[in-house]
Amino acid sequence: MRFFLDTANLADIKSRVDTGLVDGVTTNPSLIAKEGVDMKTRVLEILEIVDGPVSVEVTTEDLQEMIDQAMEYHSWHRNVYVKLPCTPTGIKALKEIKKHGVKVNMTLVFSLTQALACAKLGADFVSPFIGRLDDIGSDGVEFVGNIVEAYSIYGYETEVLAASIRSVDHVASSISVAADICTIPIKIFDKLLAHPLTTKGQAQFLADYKSSINA
Repeated sequence: MRFFLDTANLADIKSRVDTGLVDGVTTNPSLIAKEGVDMKTRVLEILEIVDGPVSVEVTTEDLQEMIDQAMEYHSWHRNVYVKLPCTPTGIKALKEIKKHGVKVNMTLVFSLTQALACAKLGADFVSPFIGRLDDIGSDGVEFVGNIVEAYSIYGYETEVLAASIRSVDHVASSISVAADICTIPIKIFDKLLAHPLTTKGQAQFLADYKSSINA
């Protein structure tokens, strides 16, 4: 399991990279807009910090514009992964840009047929949105597991990137169903190593040790 940070904030990324747990970053137009910066500038800044995949999303529904944006993003850095929406237009763009070796993360995936289509056309990552599926009464984690199983059956090499993570339980459950990657908001990432029994146990061990040396 690889952990990506779902953010475009440099301070957030810099302060978590030293954990050794950050394998990549996902961005989207909303996250970039919150930062009030130029997309290319921010992506290249992130790539100076993180030696791993950084997803950059197209901002159009026009096929040719989508392809042109994808090729531009691809030219920025070897670790740029172009995010395309899993729409009919996005699927056509995927087919075209994979001819040129562009690394692609297909996003907004909500059905098994979408996931299979993405893999069939050579997507590098496919991003099912766990939280948004949970919001409509579906089981987002089960869906991730279904994709993992289907890819295994058919021999697809596309990696499953669990997105729309709302809790540590979402991360743990994604691990249980063998997702390849989780992209995690900062507030959830900071809770990954926390457990009340760990805190309690460590406090007890230290207290016992101090008591023994002061006896």
